[in-house]
Amino acid sequence: MARVISIPHNLFILPDLISHCHYPLRQNPHCYAVSRASDQWLFDMMRLAEPEIRGHAHIDMDTGALAAVCYPNADAFHLQVCSDFLNWLFIMDDWMEYNAVDLQRTRESCIFALRDPINFDTEQLGAKMCKSFFSRLRETAGPGCTERFIHASELFFAAVAKQVDDRTKGNMYDLESYVALRQNLSAVKIGFPLIEFVAQIDLPDEVVSHPVVMALQDATNDHTIWSNDIFSYNMEQSRGDVHWHNMVAVLMHERGLDLQGAIDYAGQMCKNAIQHFESSRANLPSWGEEVDKQVAIYVEGMQNCMVGPLHWQSNSARYFGKDVHVVKRDRIVKLIPKRPTM
Repeated sequence: MARVISIPHNLFILPDLISHCHYPLRQNPHCYAVSRASDQWLFDMMRLAEPEIRGHAHIDMDTGALAAVCYPNADAFHLQVCSDFLNWLFIMDDWMEYNAVDLQRTRESCIFALRDPINFDTEQLGAKMCKSFFSRLRETAGPGCTERFIHASELFFAAVAKQVDDRTKGNMYDLESYVALRQNLSAVKIGFPLIEFVAQIDLPDEVVSHPVVMALQDATNDHTIWSNDIFSYNMEQSRGDVHWHNMVAVLMHERGLDLQGAIDYAGQMCKNAIQHFESSRANLPSWGEEVDKQVAIYVEGMQNCMVGPLHWQSNSARYFGKDVHVVKRDRIVKLIPKRPTM
């Protein structure tokens, strides 16, 4: 008979996500220099913030390292735009989620900055940051790539607004509604135009909107967000956030699973996403030699956007604190005690 292993209630075991994701991990050679430059950019921007806003900055997150594994072929200029964008994204997500800024004003200001970064001016810090990196992005990005970046950003802001509203009203998500929200809340879709940007290509709209290419995007998005929900669960449960944005908690509620069962289920969802990616890749049509070369770059970029964040998160103190190296070795996570409510 198979031996049944009892898992204590105060810990869980991570799925072996890295072994399941077989794509090669590559790091951009400009990583260190760009990381320092991007952190300096963030520090200079944050000097403009009010003290209570400044306290929400996470300069030690090393988003430059994340950009470096997502966009390993970028030159230094393009990599820093990506790193600055990621710094902005993490800061904006925290500010809006925890009501450190006026959500509606921030959302409108950032969209205006994206639509007209040259002429638009504002004192709103998030929009100033947005204008800074997006003005540089527009220098080399093609029109299709630029418009796709703006559209994905609009979807992200709309999803954040809905999440904040749901939290305020105490609305809970079932599996279907959570999946629909998380697809845009993750901001992974904003990263797809950056693949074109760093490669200095501009795919035709009919290619990006083709059902097979969209299936590849969906699979990439799914793998990235479900693995993130697994990695971030402990941090989020400790502060009482999981019911509003974590698949593990949704699965426990919706499917009646215990914590380890939900973690394992989410891990299987990550494996399914990779299988979906590969089956979609096998069905890619041809658009001619030149476009096919660009599509191959785009597909490889999506691979990088799956495997890169996976390794970055497994090495990140953001999710596992000082125990990050032990967790990476053993895959055993001890639950952080919940913070007392005021």
